[in-house]
Amino acid sequence: MGDRSKGTPVTHVIFTLTRVEAAHLADLVGQFQALVENSEGESGDPAVDRLTPDVYPDDADASREFRRVTRDDLLGRRAHDAAIVAADLARIESASVNEALSPVDVSIADLEPWLRTLSAVRLVLASRLGIADGAEHDEDDPAYGLYEWLGYRLEGLIQVAENES
Repeated sequence: MGDRSKGTPVTHVIFTLTRVEAAHLADLVGQFQALVENSEGESGDPAVDRLTPDVYPDDADASREFRRVTRDDLLGRRAHDAAIVAADLARIESASVNEALSPVDVSIADLEPWLRTLSAVRLVLASRLGIADGAEHDEDDPAYGLYEWLGYRLEGLIQVAENES
């Protein structure tokens, strides 16, 4: 295991999910990957804009120039991280429908792309749902349940990282 305090990433983490959770997460990561890979230049999509924050809110010209120079690189790094997560999830063996709730271990070689990707997917979902903070939500909306589930899983990965440092 790596020592995060010295800049070495935490490595070889086992993340346990049910098979159905793993399948849903793989689908979400695939959708996220497609979103960032197809968002070159100015997208006008608030979810993508949330992934590339405005660093100069008081200077529209400086913000526009900063995004022009950095946006594609940042989205490319997000796509690369998502590809790592997707590859980790793809190593899970297929199972029958009867085994959907059985646990499966996902071997994670590098935790950092997972943390960044789950956080980014959650940001996109929050943008799509109109969530500015955790208190604003429609409890009957199943998408909010997905938002909460991603937060729960992200928190678990953060705890793993903290315990390894």
